[in-house]
Amino acid sequence: PLNCTNHTAYVGCLPAPNITCKNFFGNETQFTGKEIGFYKPIECRNVNGYSYKVAVALSLFLGWLGADRFYLGYPALGLLKFCTVGFCGIGSLIDFILISMQIVGPSDGSSYIIDYYGARLTRLSISNETFRKPQIYP
Repeated sequence: PLNCTNHTAYVGCLPAPNITCKNFFGNETQFTGKEIGFYKPIECRNVNGYSYKVAVALSLFLGWLGADRFYLGYPALGLLKFCTVGFCGIGSLIDFILISMQIVGPSDGSSYIIDYYGARLTRLSISNETFRKPQIYP
């Protein structure tokens, strides 16, 4: 959605025709189905033009030159990989794995552009507020 900030976007919702709503002040509004009744917040991903496919391809084919790190906005690491020929190949392999698993992303903190929400990882964390369901053994 447009105007995605802080992982939230507001989408206009159209009430069904002939619906009457009353707001907090007691004012009633009759909707025809063509006007926006309210804005619903939905979760969204912040993207700034970094493609997941391009990042993986650069990492696979030109990772030993540091092109993947330059593309993602890490020029110092890109230059270091260029000067050391991808840390003798080991750094290129590690970066390919990290970029493929989406552990390393764009430097500005945005998400990758992935076609049709393709295979995207969601990081899960367990804290004291996490509910654990006990296993029942037969």
